[in-house]
Amino acid sequence: MKIPKERPEKYKGLKRDFAEEEYINLQPIQRGGILTEEAMRAILEFGDGYSTCDWCPPKTARLDMITSPPIQDFYKDLAEFLGMDVARVVTRCREAKFIAFKMLGRPGDYVVLDSTAHYSSYIAAELAEMKVKEVPNSGPPEFRVDLNEYATKIEEVKKECGRLPAAVLLTHVDYLYGNLNDARIVSKIAREYGVPFILNCAYTAGVMPVDGRELGADIITSSGHKSWAASAPTGILAFNRSLEDKLTARSKIEGDLTKRKFGAKELAMLGCTVMGAPLITLMASFPEVVSRVERWGEEIEKVRYLVSELERIEGVRQLGMRPKLHTLTHMETEGFYKISLKHKRKGFFLYDELRERKIVGIQPGLTKHFKFNTYGLTWEQIRYVRDAFFDIAKKYGLGIS
Repeated sequence: MKIPKERPEKYKGLKRDFAEEEYINLQPIQRGGILTEEAMRAILEFGDGYSTCDWCPPKTARLDMITSPPIQDFYKDLAEFLGMDVARVVTRCREAKFIAFKMLGRPGDYVVLDSTAHYSSYIAAELAEMKVKEVPNSGPPEFRVDLNEYATKIEEVKKECGRLPAAVLLTHVDYLYGNLNDARIVSKIAREYGVPFILNCAYTAGVMPVDGRELGADIITSSGHKSWAASAPTGILAFNRSLEDKLTARSKIEGDLTKRKFGAKELAMLGCTVMGAPLITLMASFPEVVSRVERWGEEIEKVRYLVSELERIEGVRQLGMRPKLHTLTHMETEGFYKISLKHKRKGFFLYDELRERKIVGIQPGLTKHFKFNTYGLTWEQIRYVRDAFFDIAKKYGLGIS
């Protein structure tokens, strides 16, 4: 097959739809992943394919053993920062979950998880040939997960198949409503049953303080490109020493003709995981990440202020638990939805109005419900977003209390 000559022109001079420095970006999955200046510079140095592999030790040929750049030290620092014993960087948070499921269980086993878990938690379990048992939530308006029900679901699994689940997973903060779940409640239950406890910190580790020992996690999974100011794809898998043999089991395969073996390679990592720019941006941003988690209290002040201001608009209310304990926020906006029913642009009118005011990140076409994330915005930007929504509300005749 021959590609038409004009088609490659599409890939020249690729640009993003907006410039981060010119717009306020409220996209829920992007706020914690905005690169630091150090990470931007590191991309220029390590953008080539196998740019981290110059000093890979020949005997082990493993990423976690490379000392220049200091990947080996970074893995140790990363584990310590998360209050865990061992850490690996993988391609995505979902891969970290899949590795945990695959190495802890066997086909047909159960994973008990919260009913507000990200879809990738389900797919990771499915790919590992496992089944899921969901812990219910309260429904609107709070969608609060009943954490004590983890014990009930573990008992259901035990009764159904005669053995305990391979693992329990709790989403520390869910992607739907930004609810912060108390991991200690679930860790206590998991410990009583002797079941490994996986804490999915995709939206927490890297932006707020997370200490696995304090929270009782056996495994922490996280997302570098969501919450650690790293480029995609980067995921984090951190775990206790007691699970190291399972999660980092070595390859045992042997070639039938050549008798080749790869005993130094970690099976679940497929030998090596993230090499090059994504890993290096994670490392380059790490000092700022360590610093910024200490400013989490102010981030919560800002989001609570914005929510309280937006709820002054007719037909607007926050969904999820109150008061807000995370910057990811879900708003119900009946007032804007009623406007969209008569507007020539329908549900896209709100996106258009915000874009004119240099605000992006609210999903185009949504007016009845939408999510945003204020993480990292300045107070000046927070007030600008408030004023923009007030201005749009006044333009279309919505009351402001």
